[in-house]
Amino acid sequence: MSLIHLRSLGVVSPRLLFRNLDLSLHDTQRIGLVAGNGAGKTTLLRCLSGEAEASTGEITRRRGLRVGLVAQEMPAHLLPLSFIEAIRRAIPLAERGENAWKAGLVLDLLNTPAALRERPLSALSGGWQRLALLARVWVTDPDVLLLDEPTNHLDLQRLAVLEDWINHATEGVAMIIASHDRQFLDNCTTHTLFLRPDTSCLFAHPFSRARELLAEHDAAREAKLARDAKEAKRLRRNAGELRNVGVNSGSDLLLKKAKQLNGRAEAIEQSLQPPERTRPGQIRLVNRGTHAKVLISLDDVAVATPDGQGLFRTDILKIFQHDRIVVYGANGVGKSRFVHLLRRAMSDDAAIPGVTVAPTVVTGYLDQQMSQLPPTRTPLDFVADEFRLGDQRSLSLLAGAGFDVDTQRRLIGQLSPGQRARLGLLALRLAAPNFYLMDEPTNHVDIAGQERLEAEILAHRATCLLVSHDRSFVHAVATRFLQVADGRMRETAALED
Repeated sequence: MSLIHLRSLGVVSPRLLFRNLDLSLHDTQRIGLVAGNGAGKTTLLRCLSGEAEASTGEITRRRGLRVGLVAQEMPAHLLPLSFIEAIRRAIPLAERGENAWKAGLVLDLLNTPAALRERPLSALSGGWQRLALLARVWVTDPDVLLLDEPTNHLDLQRLAVLEDWINHATEGVAMIIASHDRQFLDNCTTHTLFLRPDTSCLFAHPFSRARELLAEHDAAREAKLARDAKEAKRLRRNAGELRNVGVNSGSDLLLKKAKQLNGRAEAIEQSLQPPERTRPGQIRLVNRGTHAKVLISLDDVAVATPDGQGLFRTDILKIFQHDRIVVYGANGVGKSRFVHLLRRAMSDDAAIPGVTVAPTVVTGYLDQQMSQLPPTRTPLDFVADEFRLGDQRSLSLLAGAGFDVDTQRRLIGQLSPGQRARLGLLALRLAAPNFYLMDEPTNHVDIAGQERLEAEILAHRATCLLVSHDRSFVHAVATRFLQVADGRMRETAALED
């Protein structure tokens, strides 16, 4: 018996997200949920957990089933709590006294250092906050685990812990995992569901193989549509010929046959509507260019917390034109602080000891929180005012980036994480930089967008320094690697765990 069964499920909110979705989830399955930004992944998970209602269809859950949803963002009311206290409070109050030990056990399973357990969540990195959300759900002993972008903000070490935990410590717990991390999906799932507005497709394979099968499925579908269109055209032509002969000869039989052929053609034509595809919009970059060969020089630069506590120091390093440098290291070592320091050094009014920036450098900056996007303004107002573009040009640019008219006029703070990420990348392009400074640029960007961003970086030979733990993305674009560990930033030959 399935744990959860979906029958003809559909959601319109306000546009069609998906419909006619049939799915049975069994206890041996770990289903990767793949779709574009804004295509309904989070909505589907919320429907499965009971937090939202579908527009059509029905969901049947096994009696007594415990479903746990691990959301993308940490609720504000939990941030003042210590790591371990936030886990304890997820245990039902009536059971908390005798089962408080479970909080420590789940933190052990996730290899959480003792020093972090009493620290408030607000003082922890985004990666540790993600694991805190996972631990809060796991401590409730769910039968089904719904994970919404679980790898966002995780460093390589935490990614390895999460993958090991999923593959070896969750026996008997079914999962549906919404993720844009291609390697993670390959490592941790048994099935892949491609969520689409019209006809969603489920394959009994991890992402890479399932994607190949989806391409074959779509090609076969397109070929069938072409054959059917040709057959409908033939039937219409034959019907016309029979009708002419029937009229000229006065034959009611021929007229009847002509009508039958037209009916068959009409039935075929009604089925020729191709399936609706989500169009998330294109991600594009530009490269302003510069004559400088060395864009940035670093000489034993000190990186510190906002209150002055030292994090690490750099070696003597130079960033050359067309370098694509990936900075990596454990959560909390100071990677984002380093990116922030470089951004300050590239501004007109800041001088950072040990940092030399070529005068012709024009920076395009993107951080994890999309802090450059004003939450109380609309995308249309932001693009038009920030880049001094008229409304018509701004409307066109936003439409090309996948923002419909209604979304263009919503407050940025109300957009989904994926929509904010795409708006941030559009702003990056409009800045027309010659040096890209990006902190986790693929967080919340769908797989099509990630691959487009990779292609744009390579096509424009963009010079960039980026923080990323997206292994597929890093392997596609990086030419150099800087590791932060043990208080130093050093160059390495490749990405190391």
